[in-house]
Amino acid sequence: MAETTASHDDFFHATAVAIGDRGAMMIGPSGAGKSALAVELISRGAKLVGDDRLMLSAAGGVLTARPRPGFEGRIECRGVGLLTVPAVPQAKIDLVIDVGREERDRLPPPREILILGCSLPLLHRAAGAQFPAAVLLMMSGGTLNSPNDPAR
Repeated sequence: MAETTASHDDFFHATAVAIGDRGAMMIGPSGAGKSALAVELISRGAKLVGDDRLMLSAAGGVLTARPRPGFEGRIECRGVGLLTVPAVPQAKIDLVIDVGREERDRLPPPREILILGCSLPLLHRAAGAQFPAAVLLMMSGGTLNSPNDPAR
């Protein structure tokens, strides 16, 4: 399990969206596509939590993300500029997507990441136009199959 540290007093380099009452946080190096994936998800009904830098806090095993002050509801779209989009003031993070790592497995193993003591499911970015839709389906109640799932 990968471990990432951050303090609620610090900004964490990430972008997050909310789908209903669930949140997805995109991590990865600058230019890897965090905001691009968020814009795609927002265009399909998600709401922005924060772009580029998030304030994170953890309590009782729950990770919560908030936007940096003064940047609520705004996201950078490379080659277009800053967009004002539907937003929420905070979200419980239920999924982390590392857009800096490409998924190579057709049926990837379950992965987790530890952030501020919270263990969260981790996906690597998958190539293909279906990836944003798959993220939305997962966040809307779909689940990841485990390696021992007989349906696999």
